[in-house]
Amino acid sequence: MVLLVVVTVVATALRSGSSSSTPALATTPATQLAPNAPPAPLGLATAPGNLVLDVPITRRRVTAIVYHGVGTSQVVPLGPLGSQRNAGLLNTIAKMLTGAPDGGGGPSYYVDGSGQGPSTGSVDVGAVVGTAVYSPVDGKVVSIRPYVIDGTAHGSVIEIQPTATPADVVTLTNLSADPAIAVGSAVTAAKTKLGTVVDMSKVLSQEMAKYTSDAGNHVHIEVGPAPANNVFL
Repeated sequence: MVLLVVVTVVATALRSGSSSSTPALATTPATQLAPNAPPAPLGLATAPGNLVLDVPITRRRVTAIVYHGVGTSQVVPLGPLGSQRNAGLLNTIAKMLTGAPDGGGGPSYYVDGSGQGPSTGSVDVGAVVGTAVYSPVDGKVVSIRPYVIDGTAHGSVIEIQPTATPADVVTLTNLSADPAIAVGSAVTAAKTKLGTVVDMSKVLSQEMAKYTSDAGNHVHIEVGPAPANNVFL
């Protein structure tokens, strides 16, 4: 009887893990995209010091959520909330046998091992170009600068000092800054619009495209220690 149960679990896990038609979050055809409204508050990840990052994009517009390394010792590894879709067969079976719940009730996600450094050193939240991006934390904008690649600006880099952990800075790239925000602006998680997703597909090889059915455009988020010489902190 035990053998039969294990075989059944393995078969179920294989079927659920082999599906390629279900993205990390619901995907909508371009002609039927959800409104560019603020997202419902939903935890995306945690960082040391009880910092919680919220999903910065309305849920029905998210194409995938992917964690990866960024090759720098300055980032703080994030603790994903939700369930890992590519956790591996043994991990899936163990959860099914023990009845372990998904982590934190957050959205499902992938972990990509292609980057250097901690595998959860940053997170990409995929969405089509023009999708509104909202602040992932409560805090204050401490820097807005062009995101320069090969001498050309492609959107902005926005840095936020979180209220919960003021010694940190949350950095977002791959978005065009909203004119309404400026250095010193107070922001609220899932409410304050920071900007919109820009098209990076022509200037970067986007690993996100491996997990979506489009070019893999996304907003990139990472957390690190605040620079000691930043006069705005």
